[in-house]
Amino acid sequence: MSLKGKTLFISGGSRGIGLAIALRAARDGANVTIAAKTAEPHPKLPGTIYTAAEEIEQAGGKALPVLCDIREEAQVAEAVSKTVEKFGGIDICVNNASAIQLTGTLETDMKRYDLMHQINTRGTFLVSKMCIPHLKLANNPHILNLAPPLDMKAKWFKNHVAYTMAKFGMSMCTLGMSAEFARDGIAVNSLWPISTIDTAAVRNLLGGATVAAMSRSPDIMADAAHAIFMRPSREATGNFYIDEEVLRAEGVGDFSIYSPDATGPLAGDFFVPDEVFANSDTKIRNTF
Repeated sequence: MSLKGKTLFISGGSRGIGLAIALRAARDGANVTIAAKTAEPHPKLPGTIYTAAEEIEQAGGKALPVLCDIREEAQVAEAVSKTVEKFGGIDICVNNASAIQLTGTLETDMKRYDLMHQINTRGTFLVSKMCIPHLKLANNPHILNLAPPLDMKAKWFKNHVAYTMAKFGMSMCTLGMSAEFARDGIAVNSLWPISTIDTAAVRNLLGGATVAAMSRSPDIMADAAHAIFMRPSREATGNFYIDEEVLRAEGVGDFSIYSPDATGPLAGDFFVPDEVFANSDTKIRNTF
């Protein structure tokens, strides 16, 4: 059960969860395209497409770093074309790129509203659209959107309606495309963490070091994504997976490796349905 020789196209994979998924695939010997905007080091954010490519190669995979703004159709088309030219096709599309701003309606300027919708909803639609003709030719093709379950409760909207709409737009791509391309055997699923994940977004926007200490590492999402990619695409589609539930189904019982420094309950993530917390054996602080 391996991704050796498979080709992944990952949007926004220069750091965080996207990079973790890339590195997990690379350890199998996969080919990975990193399609992201970061070519120069950012003062507050680690990693560029080139440092990500180096890590992928060091992990045992083959890498193609492509400077790509997924808001631009021509750039996405070129990135997909370069991937197919270099690796011969695309087996897996990971829609990881996302923009976030947790502000209320009156505090959200329209420039930021547009950015979130262009990257999250439109970007997921566009990247998937460009990859699908190649996925149709692949053996066991997958699209994985890093997007939440469609838990349509007002509590998820009331404090940041613009962001929630943009993230749920990604989830609606899962809902619709999984049915649309079922005959083609393309699996389209979402994956979301039960707890917060220690990423730049958490450290810079969602509570800093305090919340980071109550979070799991991106490796749990990478391992869950890998497990999903191993599943038959004609059978495992249209799902809104939760990372811990995926790994429990694979026989994982000890999750301490993903949060070795945590001293108390983990912080629950946004958008996780109440019943998911209720069914978990992990001590998680659900504050929503």
